[in-house]
Amino acid sequence: MSQNYARLVFTLTLAFFGAFFLWPVVQILKGGFVDADGRLTFAYLGSLLTDPVYLGGLANSFLLALTTTVFALLIALPLAFASDRFLFPGKGLLGSLILVPMILPPFVGAIGIKQILGQYGALNALLIHLGLRPAGWTFDWLGANQFLGIAVVNALSLYPIIYLNVVAALANIDPAMEEAAANLGCTGLRRFRRITLPLVKSGLFAGGTIVFIWAFTDLGVPLIFDYSRVTSVQVFHGLKDIGGNPFPYTLVAVMLFSSVLFYAVGKGLFGRDSHAMMAKATSSGGPQPLPRGRAWLCAALFGGVTFIAVLPHLGVVLVAFSSDWYAGVLPRDFTLDNFAAALGHDLTVPAIANSLKYASLATLIDLVLGVALAHVIVRSKLAGRHLLDFLAMLPLAVPGLVLAFGYLAMSQDGKFFSFLNPVRDPTILLIIAYSVRRLPYVVRSAAAGFQQTSETLEEAAQNLGCPPLKAVVRITLPLIAANLIAGGLLAFAFAMLEVSDSLILAQKQAYYPITKAIYELFQLLGDGKLIASALGVWAMAFLGIALAGLTILLGKKLGAIFRV
Repeated sequence: MSQNYARLVFTLTLAFFGAFFLWPVVQILKGGFVDADGRLTFAYLGSLLTDPVYLGGLANSFLLALTTTVFALLIALPLAFASDRFLFPGKGLLGSLILVPMILPPFVGAIGIKQILGQYGALNALLIHLGLRPAGWTFDWLGANQFLGIAVVNALSLYPIIYLNVVAALANIDPAMEEAAANLGCTGLRRFRRITLPLVKSGLFAGGTIVFIWAFTDLGVPLIFDYSRVTSVQVFHGLKDIGGNPFPYTLVAVMLFSSVLFYAVGKGLFGRDSHAMMAKATSSGGPQPLPRGRAWLCAALFGGVTFIAVLPHLGVVLVAFSSDWYAGVLPRDFTLDNFAAALGHDLTVPAIANSLKYASLATLIDLVLGVALAHVIVRSKLAGRHLLDFLAMLPLAVPGLVLAFGYLAMSQDGKFFSFLNPVRDPTILLIIAYSVRRLPYVVRSAAAGFQQTSETLEEAAQNLGCPPLKAVVRITLPLIAANLIAGGLLAFAFAMLEVSDSLILAQKQAYYPITKAIYELFQLLGDGKLIASALGVWAMAFLGIALAGLTILLGKKLGAIFRV
């Protein structure tokens, strides 16, 4: 590879990340730790940490993220182990269905769960119908413990990320290592704890970190649950006074420091060790058949978890098909009018077009930049290629809420990037935000493709007179097309349903993307909730198709895309 080409990619990447990743962070730190006279101050931080409202919000955010991650681990780890080690009825279908929760943003699923567990929801109606409670009895399951409800909704939506990582890690374990332990008398749960668990530690860290940071900074679900005692919602409400109030800046800075600290601690504890594996041919491993009873028990475990996980989705679907759902186990009347309204409403039609535009352009940027980055990281001998890899993965460790707030801060009037102020037109900032947030998926996919494709093919083409860049385009890229399609699909699908950037940066109705339109519709009286749910179902269908394609293209390797 030409050193000039590698240096050019390195320089452009540093410029891109400097302007749209590091500079927003600098603006946040400046707003929270520099006073009106330009002097460094910790007064705002001191006031924040002594204010019981803000301190309580940080504590709730941390506990919420920890609870969500624990719940997600408890769900994902047994499923991943059973999927990798055992054969059971319907394994292929159930293994695909386990990914269904990923086809809906958690905050949209919160709409469905509120309909099921609300004061006049389906669960109370079912208890009355079964005679377990008298007619007219009500109980607000969510109001009784909003914290737990948010943690459960997030865990049921995010556990597939941990599942994918653990399945990928388990698939890389040489079975001979576990067989050797068994021959020495280490069996059962002890073997899992002493041998298997340490070997999949990096996979647990990769998935658990994403889930923790996602839940720690989640904005959508607490908003839908009307739970304001978390930092993300406090930041959202503080946007109204972003020009003159330093506390939103300080809050976001604390969230940033906390996320980076959690990542660093987790990396030190769980992501540092690596274990070299022998070739898998040393053993006759692979999934083993189970006795009939245990096989059906595994199938029931997968089916039961999937059913519980899709309850929010079922709630959204039923709301979308209903004309009225109040105090009943099921809606009284079903209709398709909401779907027609969702595709014809003054708010939704521009939102769909906007999301398609934002996500398409962001994905194009990710593919161009991601392929160039991956090629330099894998193929070149450039001294700074590891820095490129680190920069490309950083957006997975930095919360979307932090970046969105940083973009808003750096584009205020009087700042260098004021021409991008989203109050006037958020298009460019939203495209940049989507591309920065989803770039790691494309880089990881492309890097995996380059690692699996021999460099000698490019060298042979160059020996026959083909220029280096043309050799990559004509020889290598077609060979890694599946990886690029997978990374591009994932980037596009998640950009279409991005929450934090959309809620914060899209401030005019004409520029709303889909997720902001769903949130605004949900706030409306009358049929707003019905249309919001119908739009959510359309989003589910779209992302479901994208994930089905990803699964076909990558299979078990899909989990590698989520590694940090």
